[in-house]
Amino acid sequence: MKTIKNRLDTYCGLYCGSCEIFITNQKGEVKETAKKWGMNPDDLYCNGCKTDTTSVFCRNCEIKECAKNNEVEFCFQCRDFPCEKIIEFKNDENPHHTIVLKNLTSIKEMGINKWLKEQEKRWSCPNCQENFSWYDEKCLNCGSSLKSCIDDENEINK
Repeated sequence: MKTIKNRLDTYCGLYCGSCEIFITNQKGEVKETAKKWGMNPDDLYCNGCKTDTTSVFCRNCEIKECAKNNEVEFCFQCRDFPCEKIIEFKNDENPHHTIVLKNLTSIKEMGINKWLKEQEKRWSCPNCQENFSWYDEKCLNCGSSLKSCIDDENEINK
């Protein structure tokens, strides 16, 4: 599959634009973040899931490998969807994973371009439009309160 410089969609339905590591890359702060986290900067360079440059956290993703092996762009295109891998991923200890099935359904229904525009709006501060990460509760730019992935998880699990 062809890759491009930056790509914000994933096979599983996450939005890379709200990933703290991706945002760090966009801001040119990889070395500072790596030092703060006690990591090698090379482990944090990332242009998105569907590119050749992914962070250490995404390099050995079973879902990504499965999608590539099944020659699909999104898990919902697979004959086995929803499979055990995506269900386990959705239900793991990471709150930002909770949204993947909902996102995949949205991508299928509205198309990737409209979904990406919605995600960009969702993960931008309503006050100053600065993009923010899944776990941010306050805008780092203007201090406004934000809706984090934990809020999304609570809504989904009601």
